[in-house]
Amino acid sequence: MATEEHNPTLPSYPDMIMEAIDALNEEEGSNKSAIWKQIEATHGTLPPAHGTLLAHHLNQMKQAGQLVMLKNNYMKPNPNAPPRRGRGRPPKPKSSVPVPDGYPRPRGRPPKERDPYAPITVPMKKTSEGSSGGSGKKRGRPRKYPMTEDTPVVKPIGAPRGRGRPPKVKTPVAATVGA
Repeated sequence: MATEEHNPTLPSYPDMIMEAIDALNEEEGSNKSAIWKQIEATHGTLPPAHGTLLAHHLNQMKQAGQLVMLKNNYMKPNPNAPPRRGRGRPPKPKSSVPVPDGYPRPRGRPPKERDPYAPITVPMKKTSEGSSGGSGKKRGRPRKYPMTEDTPVVKPIGAPRGRGRPPKVKTPVAATVGA
């Protein structure tokens, strides 16, 4: 904000605003122009930036809760009124969970609760038969033609097929006869 030209004989703007509202003593509150005129009549010489300073201090006092604005009129808040809630969801209440001194929480997910009387199970070692843990199946996709003892091994005749779509077969063009 720009430097305020403050006359040493003038009280602070919040004090002048409160005095003006008390002096006007209007039931529905006082608007900005009524407060302006009251301060001007009471204190006479005012700085050239009086309008800007008045608007700034009125907004500050409204935000701080020192003044309440109702229908474009400023008034003192009712001391018996409940405090105004801000916008949005209110914060969760702080729970006072005792935290032991010098004991930081461990990292990661806490372990599951165990029954203290349950027997302790020791994990079994993996065996070397099959790499998937002994379930009897091999890893990966099953073979297209599974090999069993009763089926003979059939080898394809001819050249093995290559990958992808085979090339289009070109038919020989017959020569046209006599014309």
